[in-house]
Amino acid sequence: MSWLVKTWQALLSPYVKLLLNKSLTTGYFPSQFKKAVVRPLLKKRELDVSQMKNYRPVSNLSFLSKLSEKVAQRRLQEYLESNSLMPERQSAYRQHHSTETAVTSVYNDLLLAADEGDVSAVI
Repeated sequence: MSWLVKTWQALLSPYVKLLLNKSLTTGYFPSQFKKAVVRPLLKKRELDVSQMKNYRPVSNLSFLSKLSEKVAQRRLQEYLESNSLMPERQSAYRQHHSTETAVTSVYNDLLLAADEGDVSAVI
């Protein structure tokens, strides 16, 4: 369906926007958005295909379900950031923050503690 939405984007976008905004303002998430096609996917190629434990379920959600999730995430992120509700060192789910910046920050804290003569431990 995503190809259809992309092809007719100019015509459909006002209706999609209205649907998603209505869902967010009312707190109602259409039941059709909650349905997924679940398929088994082999964890590794070399695993025995006859063993069910070697598979993991993969859920394929509808295009509109994925889009509504992305819209909700962006709005929540903007709200949290504009109201300074995100911890300064929060790395997950933020642009320009990664595990690399988190590790660098922890490493820096360890170096500063060592300079002060403090003992540090990382778990």
